[in-house]
Amino acid sequence: MIRISQPIISEDEIDALAVVLRSGMLIQGERVKQFEHALQAYTGASHVMAVSSGTAALHIAVMAAGIGAGDAVLVPAFTFPATANVVELTGARTIMVDVESGSYNMDPIKLEETIVGWSGKEALKAIIVVHEFGAPANMTAINDLAKRHGLLVIEDAACALGTRHKGEHAGTFGDFGCFSWHPRKAITTGEGGAITVKDEAYARTVQLLRNHGIDRNQDGKIDFLLPGLNYRLTEFQAVLGEKQLRHFDGWLKQREYWVGQYRKLLSQIPGINLPENLEGHTWQTFMIVLPDRADQASVIKRMKSANIETNIGANALHLLTYYKQKYGFQPEDFPVAKRLYEKGLAIPLHPLLREEDIRLITEALRQAIQDAG
Repeated sequence: MIRISQPIISEDEIDALAVVLRSGMLIQGERVKQFEHALQAYTGASHVMAVSSGTAALHIAVMAAGIGAGDAVLVPAFTFPATANVVELTGARTIMVDVESGSYNMDPIKLEETIVGWSGKEALKAIIVVHEFGAPANMTAINDLAKRHGLLVIEDAACALGTRHKGEHAGTFGDFGCFSWHPRKAITTGEGGAITVKDEAYARTVQLLRNHGIDRNQDGKIDFLLPGLNYRLTEFQAVLGEKQLRHFDGWLKQREYWVGQYRKLLSQIPGINLPENLEGHTWQTFMIVLPDRADQASVIKRMKSANIETNIGANALHLLTYYKQKYGFQPEDFPVAKRLYEKGLAIPLHPLLREEDIRLITEALRQAIQDAG
């Protein structure tokens, strides 16, 4: 089976894991600090705090921002549900914004229309912008809107390590940046994530929230300054992340090369729409949009029969049961998100692919689309 994604764990990393496991120090110690320093150097962020998952990063960011009941947060209508779920968990209201058909990111024009047109009882508090699949969102336009309307910006950069907009790293434009190290991501610690923060006070709150609200006073006595969570990263996860980060730029170049090969071959299949080739894109996922005539589920099934793993790209949140029932959304409320959800197809992309794999995937996809039409 040609997998849609494949984590790369070297023998060197496995040996390093054994050293940590034998040390007896397993939770949020010096290895975590080393990983945080490496991420800080790589991204240029002011502060970096490692946490237990990308969702944990988003949850802490929303909590640290003071978002709760009576507030409303703008999120893209096409994304993984965790982006909006963390808003719901705080008691705030989720407001959806449609996305661009080429980048799959939040549409700044729709965002401004939504902000200006908002008349609900909740106060607009923040924008959570997703760099979907590693594509850089238009942070220039989004930050400008946020500044003009007094909104916080939280970047969901779960797929966007290495992604840049106008030379600056994703996750460093907003008040908070949130990363994920899930196995589908370009580097992985199994689970894991990180938060980048500009403001010193926010950084302090994040540090408290990830570890039960614990603080140590000058004599070493433990105090609890707020009701926090257990969102700590382990030492052995941090070892994986720090070592993989050393190879990351090479892996990005390999991903970019495979994307170029896909573009050459897939452009020959009528009706397929390819993602916009944005500068600074890191291609965590390569999602195409199938022709109207092709049934998505049938294509996925036929590709599996050819021993190739494919999947939908992300979700149209307004079509999911929870959000549809709570907010009364209709299918055509966010037409671009709906089309990407129903016709989007993520195909294999990782550094371990071979030239022959790309040709095999492309030919199998051509046949699957023909048969599913």
